[in-house]
Amino acid sequence: MTAWARVLALCILLPVASLSVFRAVPAEWPTQVVQLLSFTPWLVIPAAVALALALLGRRLLVTAAAALLLGAQLFWLWAPDAGRADAGPALSRAGGSASDSSSTVQLTVLSINSRFGKADAAEIVRLVRENGVGLLAIQEHTQALEDRLAAEGLGKLLPHRISSPAENGSGSATYSKHPIEAIGLIPDTPFLMPTFRLTLPAAGTGTAATLELANVHTLPPVDVRVGQWRSDLAALGRLVARNGAEGQGNRLLLGDFNATYDHSEFRRLLDGGPGGRKLVDVGIASGTRFTPTWPMDGQMLPGITIDHLVTSPRIPASGYAVHRVAGTDHAAVLATLHIPADG
Repeated sequence: MTAWARVLALCILLPVASLSVFRAVPAEWPTQVVQLLSFTPWLVIPAAVALALALLGRRLLVTAAAALLLGAQLFWLWAPDAGRADAGPALSRAGGSASDSSSTVQLTVLSINSRFGKADAAEIVRLVRENGVGLLAIQEHTQALEDRLAAEGLGKLLPHRISSPAENGSGSATYSKHPIEAIGLIPDTPFLMPTFRLTLPAAGTGTAATLELANVHTLPPVDVRVGQWRSDLAALGRLVARNGAEGQGNRLLLGDFNATYDHSEFRRLLDGGPGGRKLVDVGIASGTRFTPTWPMDGQMLPGITIDHLVTSPRIPASGYAVHRVAGTDHAAVLATLHIPADG
């Protein structure tokens, strides 16, 4: 029994160790490795099984290797260097909420990849209505989806819209409760990634908060397109760096990044926050590494988190949630941001 336990432990440890090396070394790995790295969080399960078998096998070296690999998985799951938002004056008060403070403006945001416009429009509008969403970002937006959303009454909830529908997956739309100003497009990306400026009034104070945002959709890292995927993420990093040197400004990147925290390319983007600080992945900061956003259509794959809400560190967030929507293979991601007022 002990010999068989050792053999099984080694059979499990070898692939776990191989993928762990790829996770630990931030190199430009080939496409197959990039795709496998997406599933890194789930390695904690075979690593734990291997450790249990190694203990049964009673071989010190195998047990030590299994313990080391399990420790690495746990470290990557709850990495201490992951970005965290500032508490903010309102959130730091015991029992307080950000809406209690005149120094912050509350905005609930929702993002969804609609899978070529096939997402259930009625469900999207229901999520907007029931959660008080003030900003909605859609990727893979089509004219047919735009028409269905209008028929469901989205315009009454979010009257301001900037959209570029397309049938090939490159389309996008951003709906807002408040006026929204188009700034431009992130250059050299196959999918449209528009940037905007949103001015949010702070009720009863005469002040406002300014938020600069990008509706994100990077190319997926498949086949020979992995190079363009890296280029898309690097372009997002340059967008953040352009106005981040002084450590000021409110920034939101939301959408389908086609990348997880276990990709060094995505971590490099997060590392480029204002003033040398990390950007904040709201989902990671909320402790939801095992809450997938893809695939949601019944594929026999472990779920991964490739849809993100990424903010500058001066924006605390609360109420992060993931919602299934019929018709699309991506989940919608939602959170409430507490945005510092200007000045």
